[in-house]
Amino acid sequence: MRFFKKSTVMLVVFLLAMGTLLAACGDSKDEASSGSKKGKTEIEFWSFWGSGTRKPVIEKIVDDFNKSQDKIHVTYKYLPFGDIWTKELASVAAGNPPDVIINDINSVQQRAQKNQSVNLAKYVKNDPDLKDQFYPQLWNTVLYKNDPYAIPFNTDTRVLFYNKDLFKEAGLDPNKPPTTWDELAADAKKLDKKSGSQYTRLGFLPRYGIGPDVWIDNATGVGEWDYKNGKPVINDPKAVQALQWIKDYEANYGSKVINTFQSQFGSEQADPFISGKLGMEMNAATFYTQIRDFGKNMDFGVAPMPEMTSGNGHTSWGGGFVAEIPKGAKHPDASYEFIKFLTSAKEQAYWASKNFDNVANIQGSKDAAKDLSGKAKEVYQLAVENLDQTLITPQPIEAPDYTSLVNPEIDKVMLGKKSPQAALDDAQKAVEKLAKSNK
Repeated sequence: MRFFKKSTVMLVVFLLAMGTLLAACGDSKDEASSGSKKGKTEIEFWSFWGSGTRKPVIEKIVDDFNKSQDKIHVTYKYLPFGDIWTKELASVAAGNPPDVIINDINSVQQRAQKNQSVNLAKYVKNDPDLKDQFYPQLWNTVLYKNDPYAIPFNTDTRVLFYNKDLFKEAGLDPNKPPTTWDELAADAKKLDKKSGSQYTRLGFLPRYGIGPDVWIDNATGVGEWDYKNGKPVINDPKAVQALQWIKDYEANYGSKVINTFQSQFGSEQADPFISGKLGMEMNAATFYTQIRDFGKNMDFGVAPMPEMTSGNGHTSWGGGFVAEIPKGAKHPDASYEFIKFLTSAKEQAYWASKNFDNVANIQGSKDAAKDLSGKAKEVYQLAVENLDQTLITPQPIEAPDYTSLVNPEIDKVMLGKKSPQAALDDAQKAVEKLAKSNK
C-alpha cells in the first residue's frame, strides 16, 4: 500500500534534532567535476543514488553539465535514502541547505506550504514551453497555488507480467493476456497447479506486487482523493466493488492456502513469478530488470493492468521523484540552470536507458525506448505508453496523512472484520473529519 509520512509536530522536532546531530558528524563528498572550479558558482547537488548502477550515471550527467558551460560547477553528494531528507530538513532550518536535491514527488505541496522549497514561477515564466515537456499528471504534482516548486524527474507505472510458457502449458494463447478482471481470474484458474491437495503453482494473487489501493485506482480512475474538487472519494461504489472482488478472489483459496504459499516466496531467483510458482504478477515495469538478471531464458509478456470491466479503463498507479531547490539555497539561479539540464530530454533519455527507469520528460521517455532493444525495448515501450493512463496520488494539503486512516480499514476488510462498504464508509467519515479540521 502507499505510505505517506505523518506531519506531526513531534515528528518534525525529532527529525530536525536527528538531522542536526547527523550533520555535525560530517560527510565525505562524492564529486563529479571537470577541471578548475576557479571563478565559477559552486552548487551542491544531493541525491540518494549511490548504487553501482545509478551512481556512475548521475555522476556522468553532472560531469556533462560541468563541461557544457564555464559559469557553474556542480558537486554531487550521495546520502543514503534513510538519511537524505532528515538532513535536508536540518540544513533548511540551519540556513545552509544544498542547492539542489532529489525529493519525493508526492509531498512537493507540503514542502511548499511550509516554505521549505523555492518557488520556481519566475524561472518557469521565462520557459513557457517547459511544462509541456513533462507528463501532465507529473507536472500537476509540483504545483502549489498554481506555482511550480520543483521539476519532475522520474516516475514508474504498474503493468501485468505473464509467463508465456505457462500460458501454453495451460492451453491459453500466449499472445492474448487478460484485459479485464474476469478474464484475469479465469486465466489464473487455468494456470493453478496442484500436487495432490497442495498447490504448487497459483495463477495470480491480487495483493502480490501491488496493494488494494492500486486496484481501487484502477476501478475508480481517480483513486481515493478527488484532487479537482479537493475532497475524499474513498467509499466510491467502484472502490467498494474493488475490495469485494479481491476478497472474493482470495476466498476461493482461503487464507491458509495463500499464507502457506506466500511463505515460500523470496526475491531474485526465489521470486514466485521468476521461479514459475506464480503465472502472472502485477508490478512496476522496472521489475523487468529482475527477470533479466535472474530469470534465465524465461519467456514472458507484459500488458496494461486489466480493467475492472470492458470500457472502464486500464488506469495504473505510479510514484516518483522531483528536482527541487531547498529554501535558503545560496545560488537559486544556478540551481535552476542545473535542474533544466538534469530534466532535459537528452539527459533524461540517458538516465532512462542506462537505468531502465521511467522518466518524467516525454521526449526523453520516447528517445530512451529507441536506445533499447529486444525484450528491454518491448517492456520499456509498453511502460512509456502506460504512463498516459498512470495515476499519481500526491498527498493532499487538506489531509496529508489520510492513508493512515484508510489503510487500517482496508486491512480490516482483508482480515474479514468488516465488509468493504462498512470499512470504506468509516474511512470516508474519518478523512472528511481530518480534512475539515485542517481547513
